[in-house]
Amino acid sequence: MVFWLNFVKRLNNFCLFFFNKTKQLELELYHYIIVIVGSTIAGFINTLAGNGSAITLTILTEVLGLPGTIANATNRVGITFQSSASTWAFYKNGKLDVKRSWQPILFISIGAIAGIFLAVWVSNEQFKQVFRFMMVVMFFAILIKPKRWLQKTDPNKKMNPLIAIPLFLALGFYGGFIQMGMGVIFLIVMVLFARYNIIDANVLKSFVVALYTIVALGIFHWQGLIDWKIGGLMAIGQTAGGWWTANFASNYPQADVWAYRVLIVVVIGAILNMFGFFRWIVDFL
Repeated sequence: MVFWLNFVKRLNNFCLFFFNKTKQLELELYHYIIVIVGSTIAGFINTLAGNGSAITLTILTEVLGLPGTIANATNRVGITFQSSASTWAFYKNGKLDVKRSWQPILFISIGAIAGIFLAVWVSNEQFKQVFRFMMVVMFFAILIKPKRWLQKTDPNKKMNPLIAIPLFLALGFYGGFIQMGMGVIFLIVMVLFARYNIIDANVLKSFVVALYTIVALGIFHWQGLIDWKIGGLMAIGQTAGGWWTANFASNYPQADVWAYRVLIVVVIGAILNMFGFFRWIVDFL
């Protein structure tokens, strides 16, 4: 524990020296514990399913008190490191095939950059009211064809460009602007429309998200919207969670089954949380 606290402090000092463009928060020991544990869980969820940002954004806004725009920007630090670590682990295990997936990579990235620029100037806080209803729709989309999620990727499937290009652009725009829930929506599109296996879709998701969040970091930093101290802490946990999960998904024979199960649990949990179920339970007790 002492080693990790010293490591975290050194990372914080590094980030403060090079990136100190926002007012930094004073953190207590329990803040460090919550951030690292929460971000590690988020890294696991993001890599195997999606919507781990529901955990990290809650920590950033509810626990640490960051404004929505700052939280949205700071959240991208951990996502960048997590996605990069996951992508590298998938690549080392022979899971990444960039040539086959050039079309979604290109158009999702273009859409994401547009969404990132919008996020700099427009708050996405109002969207959260709509997002909970979107999660309900996504839940039923996941359950419609359960066998489809576990089938192997169809290498001969070619989407109609008139459908694929607008769909990928919209998907990227959402990821750049909102990010929360991007992983779940990405999996639905790639599995149900592009005929990817859930693990192969997760591999592509890690790679694409790593690409556009690197751009996002530059833009958000330029606007002074990132708290690098907290972002660095998030990066530690999410990198560890993403790296371990990517290796698990690459080598465990039934990883696709577990990914599908985790996806269902994550979406159900998100729906219950957004409709106030857990808060109702706490108030009732």
